[in-house]
Amino acid sequence: MSPVSWGRRRRAPLRNSTVHTAEFELQDGERSRVNGVLHFTTVTSLLSEGSAAIGNGRAAVIDLAGVKDSDSSGLALLIEWLSIARAAQRNLRYENIPAQLHQLARLSDVEELLTVS
Repeated sequence: MSPVSWGRRRRAPLRNSTVHTAEFELQDGERSRVNGVLHFTTVTSLLSEGSAAIGNGRAAVIDLAGVKDSDSSGLALLIEWLSIARAAQRNLRYENIPAQLHQLARLSDVEELLTVS
């Protein structure tokens, strides 16, 4: 081992690294829609966009039909939006919750939070 490389590790190239995208879309009235992947790399921007829409009364219903995949960060996002809505004394309901999110919610014992109208 040469003195220059001693103590340093080479990083393996990332394989199968996928760039996840998601968007929060305002629709007519108090409806909004989420499209894309709810992943830890996308929920930060969605949190601020959705929170603003909830606070402005533009997201009483959030349609999740456009969600293609999710991890536990996506579930945490939906629960946080519910908390923000309650704090703002606004109603919030989710439509077309993907099966994967239902399963995560069931395993986490929070499914009833997502299905309350």
